[in-house]
Amino acid sequence: MIPGDLSHIGFLLLPDYSMIAVANAVEACRMANRCVGREVYSWSLLGLDEKPVTASNGMAMAPMVAIDAVKPDITFVCGGVDVRSKVGKPHLAALRKLARRGAKLGALCTGTFALAEAGLLDGYRCAVHWEDSAVIRAEFPAVRLVNELFVLDRDRLTCTGGIGPLDMMLFLIEKKLGRRIAEQVSLSFILDRIRDSGERQPVNEHDRLVPDQKVLRRAITLIDAQLADPQPMHEIAAQLGISLRQLERPFRKHLDESPAAYAHKRRLKQAQAMLREKKLPVTNIALSCGFSSSAYFSAAYRSHFGYSPRMEQHVSARSRA
Repeated sequence: MIPGDLSHIGFLLLPDYSMIAVANAVEACRMANRCVGREVYSWSLLGLDEKPVTASNGMAMAPMVAIDAVKPDITFVCGGVDVRSKVGKPHLAALRKLARRGAKLGALCTGTFALAEAGLLDGYRCAVHWEDSAVIRAEFPAVRLVNELFVLDRDRLTCTGGIGPLDMMLFLIEKKLGRRIAEQVSLSFILDRIRDSGERQPVNEHDRLVPDQKVLRRAITLIDAQLADPQPMHEIAAQLGISLRQLERPFRKHLDESPAAYAHKRRLKQAQAMLREKKLPVTNIALSCGFSSSAYFSAAYRSHFGYSPRMEQHVSARSRA
């Protein structure tokens, strides 16, 4: 529903936002204007006021405009590191006010968290940077989080981080100006192709290390999708239509570990992300990551990382203070 005639785009910058995500989106608009030889797109960097907002790299872009001073065709919330502590009541109030007006809303990188916290993504399919997907999925069960580069669902357009916003903007440019202009913008940035919205984002280092191993990649996708409710490896194998031995062979050859060991480490890494971001009891996090008890979880966590889950929470809390 969103594509329509989007010309003025707003970017609501949260403290410590990802500059690469915002810059990619803005630069796509600039290059589209250059390719057609006129100003098709304009953009505004928005804040609660006109004060510059510092990105996670310590830099700030300008000029800034107060969010109440303009009415963009769509407003993207732009997040970055430690997004939970950067979203305050004024941000939530501003987003809810825009929603009441019927404004089109979106998010870049971890900005999806702000929309979810404001209750503006319940029942929507959405995307977020893979590092934060487990936390958001656990905290906002009414949000339909999917592992895609960007997701358009009615009047919401959410996107992953990094260069994902560039893919999203190429999609919007094609809808507005046609495939030829989108290809020109893509070539100007030396992209080998335009990626579709449904393409999955890499979720771990193995996506890069084993790009041609279809069985292994499919197995990893299944395991990662079932971290909260882990399935026996023979059931994973059955879903893939292969034997348990056929499943184990590529894991040991390419990752030097068994499928069960891989799944165990992925669950621990998901738990680590939740311990760092969420103020939940260790027991709750253990259960949501597929561990049968907090005692088993704590022992496994200490064995893998060298310290307890509570220590992880304590150190993360101190670093945010």
